[in-house]
Amino acid sequence: MIKNIDITEPYTSEVFEKLRAGDRVLLTGRVVVMRDSAQRRLLSLCEGGSNLPLNLKGTVVFYAGPAKEMAGAPIGAIGPTTSARMDKYLKFLYQQGVMATIGKGDRSELVETLNKEYRRVYFVAPSGVAAFLASRVERSEVVAFEDLGPEAIRLIEVHDFPLFVWIDAFGRKYRHP
Repeated sequence: MIKNIDITEPYTSEVFEKLRAGDRVLLTGRVVVMRDSAQRRLLSLCEGGSNLPLNLKGTVVFYAGPAKEMAGAPIGAIGPTTSARMDKYLKFLYQQGVMATIGKGDRSELVETLNKEYRRVYFVAPSGVAAFLASRVERSEVVAFEDLGPEAIRLIEVHDFPLFVWIDAFGRKYRHP
């Protein structure tokens, strides 16, 4: 029987370093939602010497763009987006204190190297079940770059959000049996 590992905020290196590629996780806590447009803007602000509009230390970043909220729900359907195009921003995110990222799809060797160097984790969320994932979101608010619409940075609170460790904190990638 496969067991889920429960992880609850605050997120710590000690917890993430115990995870192994292939582990199944149920995450509970706050998650920052952003895609490449927001990451590009954050990097530009940082390079220009400006303060970031949010503190990323100790956070988990979910690469997603939620659909419009439905009546009575904190968020619309929210599924992972392809992560590979985010690889160029990953070192920046880790330098800001991000503990883990969530997305879908494989990532480059750079991610394996950075995960090992920073002891961080890359999770995949199940794709094709965006409505179900939305049911695990208890709260949602735009916290930066509202002008980006669905790509604005959001802070969501999730409960028992299902994830799968694809690349662990030692740079090991899940290999299909």
